[in-house]
Amino acid sequence: MTPLLLRIAAAGFLSLASLLVILFRVSPLASPGLAVPFFFLTLFLSCASIGTLMCYGAWNTVAVEGMDAGRKISVSLREGLFFAAATTFVFIFQIFGILTWWIGGLIYLVFVLVEVALHS
Repeated sequence: MTPLLLRIAAAGFLSLASLLVILFRVSPLASPGLAVPFFFLTLFLSCASIGTLMCYGAWNTVAVEGMDAGRKISVSLREGLFFAAATTFVFIFQIFGILTWWIGGLIYLVFVLVEVALHS
């Protein structure tokens, strides 16, 4: 495992731990100005880092010509950031009360189509 992947894994562990602290220790009723932005920040960071590691693992199993380790990490990082942005949008739509199953599917579909367009 490269040092960059170890740093991404450490960031994922720390952001997941801070997300759990936000979920279980900070009351959104007592301090909503502090809890809600930090919830979305830690949600985005944990989804981005875990998504990046999962995408890198998927790219390692697929044999693609012309993709070295640096290219795999950059593509995986972009895919992890797209996954985190889509997940954050889904949670925002849920908070506003306008999320249905097909809107959530369309949000993820938009990011998948953007990734397909960037990958080709």
